[in-house]
Amino acid sequence: MKQSQLFTKTSKTAPAEEQSTNAKLLLRGGFIHKEVAGAYAFLPLGLRVLNNIIAIIREEMNVLGAQEVLLTSLQNPELWKKTKRWDDSVIDVWFKTTLNNEAELGLANTHEEPIAALMSHHLSSWRDLPVSAYQFQTKFRNELRVRSGLLRSREFIMKDLYSFSRSQEEHEMFYELAKKAYRAIFDRIGIGEQTLLTFASGGSFSKYSHEFQTLCEAGEDTIFVCGKCRVAVNKEIIKEQPTCPQCSSKNLEEKRAIEVGNIFNLGTKFSELLGLKFVDEQGTTHAVVMGSYGIGPGRAMGTAVELFHDEKGIRWPAAIAPFSCHLLAFPGAAPETAATYEKFKDAGISVLYDDREVSPGEKMADADLLGMPWRLIQSEKTGAEKVEMKKRDEKNVETLDITDVIKRLKP
Repeated sequence: MKQSQLFTKTSKTAPAEEQSTNAKLLLRGGFIHKEVAGAYAFLPLGLRVLNNIIAIIREEMNVLGAQEVLLTSLQNPELWKKTKRWDDSVIDVWFKTTLNNEAELGLANTHEEPIAALMSHHLSSWRDLPVSAYQFQTKFRNELRVRSGLLRSREFIMKDLYSFSRSQEEHEMFYELAKKAYRAIFDRIGIGEQTLLTFASGGSFSKYSHEFQTLCEAGEDTIFVCGKCRVAVNKEIIKEQPTCPQCSSKNLEEKRAIEVGNIFNLGTKFSELLGLKFVDEQGTTHAVVMGSYGIGPGRAMGTAVELFHDEKGIRWPAAIAPFSCHLLAFPGAAPETAATYEKFKDAGISVLYDDREVSPGEKMADADLLGMPWRLIQSEKTGAEKVEMKKRDEKNVETLDITDVIKRLKP
């Protein structure tokens, strides 16, 4: 893509009201636009990052055998009344609206009720199970505090996965596979090294649920990391059990973290209340055992920025960067750089080409702010067949033949 055709512009400063690093840098780089507090539009560069994250998640969900769906954001109150979760005292982040006939509707904050009711129309026999379905869907939550950019929003995209099993044993098998899928997702995004499996309360369904918490000083959550087995315990659990649930070690260190994913055992609560049942081989009717598994792609994006930045800007992990490289044309090399850009495109390399008529200093500052994994400069000094190549998070600069650069960057 030619940067001269990119309608977004970079800025040297961020809005004064923004407190989080991810919001400041993403706004300055033109990745997102703040519509209102807690609601951000994704602009071309930001959407490329978001879609890269979604693509990774989608691939791992498909490996699990889950089927993709897209449910509605408008919610039927009658379903939620059956589970006693329509009441604002139970779920205090509801956004609700009223139709012209004064009938009340909800704006989705989660989808356990709708998907359980939907599946009751399709699952009736033991032969129909197990099955799992996931979606990428806009959620709305009336959060009181939204000062953390993409880490806590009132409108956001959520990947939610739901599993449906014949027995608790069958559910637990899928639950363990989902854990591994989540680990693969965070590893591929580039935040896996800092992300820990964290024990949380299972509520009325089981002893534990699990969160995936990314160690980061900007995080709003407090977790306790086991020095022996490298899992973590959240604040709620530590009050009841000041030892590691996995190895019983008391060597727990308090840390700040960002919750980037969670998985829950739901048992049969929703299936019993919403009529999701199946008949087994002997003709006996049972409630379907459910599980719920969530990841916020936007939150993962914000987390990556919080982890990978410096005083100059963002340092995107390669797998989610908007482009693989940023090609800068310096004075005296514009025709040659245009030809290099075409060679990169022909080789299938994702490249942002800064062809703007601005100073080299402005181009380099923008390249650091936007944070592509590689910066390439072509100038009178390099000539037509070479470029200066520098990794975003390193100081070393190499001068290489274009053919060698293509070999290195070609997917």
